Amino acid sequence: MTDHLDPGYAGAAEDRRLGHAKPGRVGVRAWIALGAALVGLVLGTAYAQASSSASDVDQTRTELLAKVRAAEDQARSLAANREALTVRVQQLRASVLADDAEGAKVLGQLRDLQAAAANESVRGPGLVVTLTDPSTRPDLSDSSQRVPGSPQAGVLDRDLQAVVNSLWASGAEAIAVGEVRVGPDVTIRQAGGAMLVDNQPVPSPYRVAAVGSPSRLETGFVVSDAYLRMSTVQQLYDVGFTIAESDDLTLPAATGRQTRFAQEFAQETGAP
Repeated sequence: MTDHLDPGYAGAAEDRRLGHAKPGRVGVRAWIALGAALVGLVLGTAYAQASSSASDVDQTRTELLAKVRAAEDQARSLAANREALTVRVQQLRASVLADDAEGAKVLGQLRDLQAAAANESVRGPGLVVTLTDPSTRPDLSDSSQRVPGSPQAGVLDRDLQAVVNSLWASGAEAIAVGEVRVGPDVTIRQAGGAMLVDNQPVPSPYRVAAVGSPSRLETGFVVSDAYLRMSTVQQLYDVGFTIAESDDLTLPAATGRQTRFAQEFAQETGAP
């Protein structure tokens, strides 16, 4: 307790004796300005790179959208050309085969096969069943369950499947979901948040049109399991569900597919 001098004073005196000078205010400010400039340079470079990346992303998105639209336009053009060629082939075939009895028989068989394969457009009276998602846009990526108030409360693929199958069972001659004809190998499923019919996206409301006797279709459909199912879904999950008769429906032809493999099975006759 005999040393009453603060050690800091002794240190300062030693610095003066050795010639160490305390940095002036001008030097301190210069270093601060240099540090601020370096920080600003780093932040400016990072911002420029981020802006450039965002611009590149926007440009890439625009280019991809343009390519998608061009592909869609080309697909529509090719589909229209295909339809025109199909009509032309049918006209030429009819002109060749309709002149004799054997040709007329073959022509009738071809028409029956085309109707069964949904390769021709159909027009006539029928029934329209419309399913509509609730106001909250659903996430259809998970169809395992439906929870009230959750994203899974919308229309599911199995709902459409049940409606289509019930309309077939009620006597429908042809069915289309939206603008997609339901043929022998057409599937209805959900993928990536979209409803796909024959691998083509169909938005809500989902309009299921069936050509046939309107009274017969409605009578058979209202007593089906699909009607009971959708009535329950409508009450519990606020899903739109309506049925309406129509005097004039036009369903497009289904997409033609090339058969790569087929095997004929002989029908067994008599009791085993």
